[in-house]
Amino acid sequence: MVADHEMEVVYEERNGERVLRYSLGDKTAVLAQNLHGYAMIAVRTAVDGDEIERYYGFEMALDHAAELLGVHPRELPVPEVAADMGM
Repeated sequence: MVADHEMEVVYEERNGERVLRYSLGDKTAVLAQNLHGYAMIAVRTAVDGDEIERYYGFEMALDHAAELLGVHPRELPVPEVAADMGM
C-alpha cells in the first residue's frame, strides 16, 4: 500500500485479477485486469463493483480513474508492480 497525501493506492492480486485501487476521500476508482495480463482493463467504482468501461491501454484506464476521482491523471501514482498493466 502506498499513500500519497490523501490518496490511498493499493495493488493486489485476488480472485484471478490484478487490481489497482485508488481512494481519495469518499471516491474510489479501480482498475482490474486478469492475472495473465493480456486482457482489457476494467474500470470500476469498487473492487467487486460493476464495470463501467473497458480499455486496451493503461493510460486510457488511468485517465478514466482520474476523472472519477476528480484529479489530473499525472496525480495518480502507479506502483512499480502495476506499471505493466494494459496491452
